[in-house]
Amino acid sequence: MIPCEKDKKTGYIHSTESFGTVDGPGIRFVVFFQGCPMRCLYCHNPDTWKMKAASQMTVEEILTEYEKNREFYHSGGLTCTGGEPLMQLDFLTELFRQAHERGIHTCLDTSGVVYRKERREEFLPMAAVTDLVLLDIKHGDEKAHKNLTGRSGQPVWAFLAFLEEQKVSVWIRHVLVPGITDGREDLKLLGRRLAPYKNIKALDILPYHRMGEVKYEELGMEYPLKGLAEPSAEDVKRAKEWILEGYRKNA
Repeated sequence: MIPCEKDKKTGYIHSTESFGTVDGPGIRFVVFFQGCPMRCLYCHNPDTWKMKAASQMTVEEILTEYEKNREFYHSGGLTCTGGEPLMQLDFLTELFRQAHERGIHTCLDTSGVVYRKERREEFLPMAAVTDLVLLDIKHGDEKAHKNLTGRSGQPVWAFLAFLEEQKVSVWIRHVLVPGITDGREDLKLLGRRLAPYKNIKALDILPYHRMGEVKYEELGMEYPLKGLAEPSAEDVKRAKEWILEGYRKNA
């Protein structure tokens, strides 16, 4: 059979992972999209920033790779992460649409930073074929968000509101960075801001790690947080308690 045009839609893909266990429920096939507009100080994948610095893959090629190990994904599915997948919205939507046709659970790991209210209609088809969103909220404070990422955090909250409107389930993710995202009042603020949203199903605190330092060195880049200590398990536990404290008082 000759592939139809929809199968030939291509996207810039950094890499894939066959057996992801931290990218949504169950064991998952993970697709790392190329391209990201943010420059987070702790980013450990600077090689995903530039859109065209990667190979192109078709929807069919990605789903063919998925099918090779489909029996392992019965309680999992397909996760698209990055980079920032929403930078390739049309390709992401087509990939998820065809995945849904095959009965595959779809999960989007995103910062939501490229969403715009005035482009709401463009995002509706994607929301209709997305089962779960892992929303990475960098910081609850606007000024701190800009300092950390180089971008405003307002589109992130607009995207969360859009997902609630479309009844898309969300898991919140927050990276705990010592001295930057671990302040008690900042974490309580984050909890307060999350409280109104009824589509939030989980909260994950991800400890900052230093794995990106080596990659920066290999790319001839200076790592912004060089030498920063990683948070302890107790730090992570306490941070989650502070977020939930703010959440419960405003839910």
